Amino acid sequence: MTNMSTHQRAVEQIRQSYAEIPEDSAPRLAKATSNLFRFRDGGKAAKLSARDLDEVISVDPATMTAEVQGMTTYEHLVDATLPYGLMPTVVPQLKTITLGGAVTGLGIESTSFRDGLPHESVEEMEILTGDGRILVATDDNEHRDLFRAFANSYGTLGYALRLRIKLKPVQPYVQLTHLRFTDADKCMLAMQEICETMRHDGEPVDFVDGVFFSPSELYITVGRFADRAPYVSDYTGMRIYYQSIRSRNRDWLTVRDYLWRWDTDWFWCSRAFGVQQPVVRSLVPRRYLRSDVYRKLVALDRKHGVTARIDRWRNQPVSESVIQDIEVPIERGAEFLSFFHDKVGMTPVWMCPLRSGSEWPLYPLETGKLYVNFGFWGMVPLPRGQFDGYYNRLIENEVHALDGHKSLYSTSFYRREQFWELYNGDAYWKVKRAYDPGGRLLDLYDKCVRGR
Repeated sequence: MTNMSTHQRAVEQIRQSYAEIPEDSAPRLAKATSNLFRFRDGGKAAKLSARDLDEVISVDPATMTAEVQGMTTYEHLVDATLPYGLMPTVVPQLKTITLGGAVTGLGIESTSFRDGLPHESVEEMEILTGDGRILVATDDNEHRDLFRAFANSYGTLGYALRLRIKLKPVQPYVQLTHLRFTDADKCMLAMQEICETMRHDGEPVDFVDGVFFSPSELYITVGRFADRAPYVSDYTGMRIYYQSIRSRNRDWLTVRDYLWRWDTDWFWCSRAFGVQQPVVRSLVPRRYLRSDVYRKLVALDRKHGVTARIDRWRNQPVSESVIQDIEVPIERGAEFLSFFHDKVGMTPVWMCPLRSGSEWPLYPLETGKLYVNFGFWGMVPLPRGQFDGYYNRLIENEVHALDGHKSLYSTSFYRREQFWELYNGDAYWKVKRAYDPGGRLLDLYDKCVRGR
């Protein structure tokens, strides 16, 4: 942990660095890790170091809050809160997602059916704005407009330097029950009932997510805290979590292993690197079985075009990267799965229910309405005669036909007018003009669609 005086020195350092960046260069945070999938040339972007803003400042068990620097990873934060019997209300599934990143770029996990998205746990933010000011924004002070617009702004309004967030109590273990369904409509109805009653089989529910393997094989995983466990499973070595869902209906994990159950194999995406093969896996040290390692390998592959050259050598069709998280109302969830299976065909697909507790202007989910997030990440061979962007455009069109929304961490193809209609351009530009009148930072469309 650090202390507030050390934090203030780091704040002054980044403020001065920001002021020294030439006017014709778009500032970008220089982060040690990234969970974005927009591999594009940064152009004349100037790097703004945030290396001294990656610590937990304090954890207060009495108020169940934590003061955290903006570049602190959830892995670091969880390690600081669990000794107090506490965790953030929503812990995104990958260890190196940062607090600031989850708030400005959205995040989700299996408590989101109850607690919403990570930005809904924020009580206060200290922000470096586009015009170079350091401001403290809350939901009830003079910078409420910035506080509310920060979610889904992707660093185009400013950077979170410090956040005060709510925590919640935990117990040592999580009991998991995997419920199998052979019909998507019945699966969505069951998920809706569990989330609305917050109970299953007569007992309270603390976590809900699921996996689609095929139209006739879907699972809802229900988790509940427990003081004791008859055994605990370990999915950080040879055993693979997502495969266990299909082979057992009851399981137990420590709370820490539950929070990071998806990270070891990047959900299921580690199979692209061969590490789900037993022989290969036995040779890989456990410290390398984690999402940030795989993400670096993907970045290297994109940079050097290794996979593309191998595909050409093997006379394989050109593939498109389809890496997205989308939300649709849960009553339209089965429709989306049918479309996705027929038109894209990628499996597995992650399913995570969520409900927003209030209105956030740049990601306008209907308050109190239950949605389901579908996450899918991989490469899909293009049909003959089609070009890159074919599948992603199909998905964008279907999501919005189903009254849904799409996260902007990956590639997007919206037209400018369509984009600002979907992501509330009227609200965005009002705040943008107030806190970045000179346009030092890219606007949301340029950053997330044009990739400047």
